[in-house]
Formats: sequence, structure tokens, C-alpha cells
Amino acid sequence: MQVSTRFSVALAMIGLVCSVGAGCGGKTIQYPEDHERYLRIDKAVESLREAYVGKNVSGLAALMVPMEATDRLQQEAESDFETFHDIVMDFRVERIMIDNDDVDVYVHWSGLWKKDPEDPGMRHRGHSRLQWVGTQSILLRGMQGDVPFGAKGRQALTSQSPLPSKK
Repeated sequence: MQVSTRFSVALAMIGLVCSVGAGCGGKTIQYPEDHERYLRIDKAVESLREAYVGKNVSGLAALMVPMEATDRLQQEAESDFETFHDIVMDFRVERIMIDNDDVDVYVHWSGLWKKDPEDPGMRHRGHSRLQWVGTQSILLRGMQGDVPFGAKGRQALTSQSPLPSKK
């Protein structure tokens, strides 16, 4: 008799869990157009990271509005591609702000750049504001803050010998 009572209680609990789970599974998105745009923005940020890590010059260029600011970013990235054998980069999106066609994505990034496989590498991290434009097609138009591209220049600054002290 006790076994069937325990079995009944267990079966009732399983039924309760399943019915609660089924009720939550049917959530509908209240603003589907906005949701789709956020997904496109997130995909653009990830595509930028992948193009940089993969040293994909054409993929990087395809994500940027052709203008002076993005030309400089591309040149810095290409310089990194030539200098470093391995690039590891992580982006963590902290905030997305949208104003009509303008999109600001605030990210925390961290990276590791290695000249060869045995090199321990150079680590840097920072915060950037990625300035995008578009609704259907999301393109980078600028970057402010700690720019992750240009590690070659950062390496040159950190590897300079200290200035001799004056006596």
C-alpha cells in the first residue's frame, strides 16, 4: 500500500512539473521586429569578432561602412594580421542603445595576440563603443574607447625601453 501511495505522489509531482513547463513554453515575442533587429545586431558584433580572429580581410570590410574612420580600423586590423600568428578575441556585450538607424553597442573585450605558437603572447582588454548603422543590414561606422584592433601599435608602445633617469 505504501509503494502505490509513493508512486501516486511521484506521478502527481511529475504531472505538475510537466504542466508548469508546458505553460511556459508558449511565450510569444511582444515586438518581433525589434527582437529580429537585436538578433541582427548581435550577429553583426559576432561576425566582426570572427572576421578579426579569422584574419578575414574581406569579411571585415564587408561589415564596415566605407569611410575614413573605418579605413583606419581596417588598416590597424590588417597590420595585426601580418604581425601576429594567432589572435584570440572575446566580446561581451554590455549594452545596446538604438536611436532610429544609429546603434551603439558597448562591449568589454579581451584579447591575446601571439607572434608564433610558442610565444606566450600579449594580453590586452578594454571597453569600446561600437557605432553601427542600419536596420536590416547592420554596418560598423566607427569605434570609440579602447579599440581592440591595432595590437601591433600597443606592442610597440609597451616594448619600448624606459627612458634613462636624469641625475
